[in-house]
Parts: sequence; structure tokens; C-alpha cells
Amino acid sequence: MNQYLITAYDFTDAEALNRRMAVRPHHLDAARELKFQDHFILGGAILNDEGHMIGSTMIMQFENEEQLEAWKQNEPYITQGVWETVDVKPFKVAVV
Repeated sequence: MNQYLITAYDFTDAEALNRRMAVRPHHLDAARELKFQDHFILGGAILNDEGHMIGSTMIMQFENEEQLEAWKQNEPYITQGVWETVDVKPFKVAVV
């Protein structure tokens, strides 16, 4: 399995947080399914100084780049315009 560190930042428009909150249940459902499929290792929200969610970090694993791309094509925070930027880097979990 290839592991990846995903760092994504939300759009910053006036409706960004409302959009995130509306899509969040779908994002979490998708994460639970990815966990069941052994693709999701760890994830959570990035917070600003006021404690508001402004992005996400996830550690994921996939057999190949095609699976990674398929995830990106179906991730609700991407398809519904929550994340403005998504950075994907190869990663290696030290202890599982």
C-alpha cells in the first residue's frame, strides 16, 4: 500500500464554513467507508485561532495512483466546493 498525507484548505468566502458544515456529514460517511476499506488511517480538521475549521489533514493509503485519483473524484469536500486547495504528498507511517 502507498500512503499519502493530504493537506487541504477550505475556500475563504463568506459561505465557506456554512458549506463545510452542510457537506460534513457526507464527508464523514465517506471517511467511515474508507476506514472500513482500510484506506483511511487518520484525519481531522485544521483549526484557526478562533477554533473554526479551515481545512483538513488526512493520512490515507491506496494500492495505486488510480485509487487515489478515484478518491479525489468522489471526495465530498472536493466535489462540493469546500476545499480550495488539496496537497497530496507521499507519506510513510512510522508505527501502525
